Amino acid sequence: MGILSGLLGNAGVVSPEKLAADYGRLLVENESIEIGFVVLRDTFVFTSKRLILVDIQNFTGSKIDYLSVPYSKITKFSIETAGTFELDAELKIWVGSDPVPISKKFSRAVSIYDLQQVLATHVLG
Repeated sequence: MGILSGLLGNAGVVSPEKLAADYGRLLVENESIEIGFVVLRDTFVFTSKRLILVDIQNFTGSKIDYLSVPYSKITKFSIETAGTFELDAELKIWVGSDPVPISKKFSRAVSIYDLQQVLATHVLG
């Protein structure tokens, strides 16, 4: 877990302890949270078994969508870095045979390269 622990000093990264307190009830037996990234009101939680995308919806945040994606079902992913005059980077994840990717935008506060590295470690490892 050297790569994962090395990322904890980066802006936008949430400690596994904080994530466990917030999302621990979503885990199954023998599953652990490794690292997570917060983007505005959304959270990416990397566990030992899957990627959990937490999407806080509506103005009050009372409605939350939890999408679980087993690493084995991710067929490809891409990153698009922020340009000189652009503020956002973008991550796309294709699941199974679905031609439409899951797409999320990130501010410069989150290193899209670090997020991609964690995703690659789980999907390609």
